[in-house]
Amino acid sequence: MQITTTFRHMETSEALKSYVGEKLERIQKYIDEPVVAQVFLTVEKIRHIAEMTITAKGITIKASEETNDMYAAVDAVLDKIERQLRRYKEKIKEHKPSTEAEERKVTKSIVEAESLGQKTEPVIIKSKTFSIKPMSVEEAVMQMDLLHKDFLVFTDASTEDINVIYRRKDGNYGLIEPQKG
Repeated sequence: MQITTTFRHMETSEALKSYVGEKLERIQKYIDEPVVAQVFLTVEKIRHIAEMTITAKGITIKASEETNDMYAAVDAVLDKIERQLRRYKEKIKEHKPSTEAEERKVTKSIVEAESLGQKTEPVIIKSKTFSIKPMSVEEAVMQMDLLHKDFLVFTDASTEDINVIYRRKDGNYGLIEPQKG
């Protein structure tokens, strides 16, 4: 497990770093290797905030918690992540995994503008690259909920087409599928 710990508005503490490392070991039973964990520990006056992003093969989970003690904040945020991972693993067991489809990578290139003020047309100023695996619509909804996003682009496991699932204003979900023919 690769752990990156960032301290904001506080001094670096090896004891806190090792505490986070020990606590993160308990989530390894839920997800496959390799696991990348980013931990941000922030102190704002009397608020102690712990934020974590866990990225593993095919899944990204984010959580944040604040208390008046940093160790309590770390415990609380790890409890949140563990609950999300447990829920994710239970839902995965309910679905049949697609064994024949291979994981695909989708890459985007970043378009850089010399100056945003000189351009009159919109410019892409941020781009992300995600590793995606073929999944069912139900898995895509679950992944979208875990990431707290309003939409998700995914590859349908049964058709191998790229689809988009999105959250509607009424709380339901919409699915955009490509038309063949």
